[in-house]
Amino acid sequence: MKVKLTLVKSPIGYSKGHRETLRVIGLRKIGSSVIREDNSATQGVIRKCAHLLSVESISE
Repeated sequence: MKVKLTLVKSPIGYSKGHRETLRVIGLRKIGSSVIREDNSATQGVIRKCAHLLSVESISE
């Protein structure tokens, strides 16, 4: 299973860790999306930055 992560809120004003996490997974501008495998690393990103992201499940 995969998940689609979309940046819906600006990380400006949040900790450097949140900003760096989003940049590492490829989310740089509001409205940008990435599709990632649903594994423990991705779940960690979702937990850390849930207030900035929209998450959708994608079945293959």
